[in-house]
Amino acid sequence: MSDIILFEKASAGVATITLNRPAIHNAFDEHMITGLSELFDQINADKEIKAVVIRGNGKSFSAGADLGWMKRAAEFSHEENQKDACALAEMLNKFYCLKALTIASIQGAAMGGGFGLASCCDVVIADVNTTFSLSEVNLGIIPATISPFVIAAIGARHARRYMQTGERFKGAEAMRIGLVHEVVTGDEEREAMLAKILKNVKTSAPFAMSEAKRLVMDFAGKEINIKLREDSASRIAFVRTGDEAKEGLMAFFEKRKANWIKD
Repeated sequence: MSDIILFEKASAGVATITLNRPAIHNAFDEHMITGLSELFDQINADKEIKAVVIRGNGKSFSAGADLGWMKRAAEFSHEENQKDACALAEMLNKFYCLKALTIASIQGAAMGGGFGLASCCDVVIADVNTTFSLSEVNLGIIPATISPFVIAAIGARHARRYMQTGERFKGAEAMRIGLVHEVVTGDEEREAMLAKILKNVKTSAPFAMSEAKRLVMDFAGKEINIKLREDSASRIAFVRTGDEAKEGLMAFFEKRKANWIKD
């Protein structure tokens, strides 16, 4: 793993990704995008990982695109720009679709691509003083590759405002529009909130977690018709007859910990 991305896997099924370019507020470039994309493939293939925490080293989570990368991209041909943008879109989609629970722990700034990464997460914890912005329009460009994930996170109404104004806002507003789940003050509170969420994850069955996530991914926005209802019934029938469900129910009735709970 490159030193611009740090990766740690704990014994309790929790993995941590740390963006490690603190001198430039963990800005993205093509190398970080490639590294994250490869890492997400690695994580998805690891059945022991139940949750992934993503954070930024230093003052910020991620201030968006590396200016050097953007300057190089300005000289690209249309075909080169297409390939470059597709690589970012693919990386974000891999993160959005990870089987594991994803948690962003955010401080300092989450702008542009950093905002996009946060939008891909299942849970977002942010310091109240974090600065958020979809600032691309200030540079004459648009937040195109992150837009599907941003719109899914905050809705079309808020996206129409913030994608066009590029205005900056703090943690309380990010929570109001649905980007952030928990707002805290300071690193100590942020770590305490993360620990609280991970404590709950500890008791959750890994396959059930991934299947519950897939329910949301597949059913969100769909009409509740007979086809969807039958699909939902098929899914619980499939999961209920599996080894994990049998172990969970047996552990409950025997008043013991299920075998996926690691001390």
